[in-house]
Amino acid sequence: MAKPRVLSGIQPTADSFHLGNYLGAIRQWVTMQETHDAFYCVVDLHAITIPVEAATLRHRSRVAAAQLFAVGLDPERATVFVQSHIREHTELAWVLNCLTGMGEAGRMTQFKDKSAKFGESAASVGLFTYPILQAADILLYHAESVPVGADQKQHLELTRDLAQRFNHRFGDTFTLPQPHIVKSVEKITDLQDPAAKMSKSSSSPQGIIDVLEQPGPMRKKIMRAVTDTGTEVAFDEENKPGISNLLRIQSALSGTPIPDLVARYEGQGYGTFKKDVAEVVADTLTPIRERTEKLLADEGELDRLLAIGAGRARAVAQQTMAQVRERVGFLPAY
Repeated sequence: MAKPRVLSGIQPTADSFHLGNYLGAIRQWVTMQETHDAFYCVVDLHAITIPVEAATLRHRSRVAAAQLFAVGLDPERATVFVQSHIREHTELAWVLNCLTGMGEAGRMTQFKDKSAKFGESAASVGLFTYPILQAADILLYHAESVPVGADQKQHLELTRDLAQRFNHRFGDTFTLPQPHIVKSVEKITDLQDPAAKMSKSSSSPQGIIDVLEQPGPMRKKIMRAVTDTGTEVAFDEENKPGISNLLRIQSALSGTPIPDLVARYEGQGYGTFKKDVAEVVADTLTPIRERTEKLLADEGELDRLLAIGAGRARAVAQQTMAQVRERVGFLPAY
């Protein structure tokens, strides 16, 4: 019996993934390669919706790819590739652009948020149509399941709408994807502002833990994480958001249920608790950093692994686009 197909991507917009990326998405990708036909890509086309230097983009794309392999993605069990290596992404995005209404695209909240942050004059057409390219990423591979955070659910709904619209107009072609959301670690928050999501674009340096960070700075950030005026280690997201965030992190990394952790630290205060959180974070991320550095030191091997993934992805993408071209009415190329 064929495994259900899953697809997800991550932007190479920083020099390291952060802990929120790892717990909220990438670690689940590793698990899902066992149960799904897994397609994972470094979405460098999405990364240029915000201005970036060419050398920086190339470096960050390699760092992102190396981290994906370092966390445990296996090129024999998962198709790992770089988005721009598959030209069909942009070709399908154009077809879907022509099926998307201006009002429909304008309702995407992520465009509104980023436009407000960078200024309307800096907001590109690419940023406006970002969700449509994301829809092409998903539909190109007939993904049945898409791991998404709560902030991406709107984009997946648009993807489903566009798939249904194409299927209705041109015949049954695309699979309607379903969201896959891991509730227990859906949102890891900023260490200095527990009300905000941990994010490269908005968190302060002290509020974010990088996967490739050295253990010393990592531990200091956790020891200095904002908590509250109390001393009780308890999971209470309304009154103790900082402590709740640290409990969520420790539980996810150690495999210990949150109620058991709360019982363990009864009467001990925040110092011992934070120290233990820092240790489990450092113990988890240090081997990933070391494996990433080893992969980056051998660009030829990293390129070889990405070429394997691109070959597999291209075979699927070309087959999908051949069907799309025929159904839309494009003349065959000779």
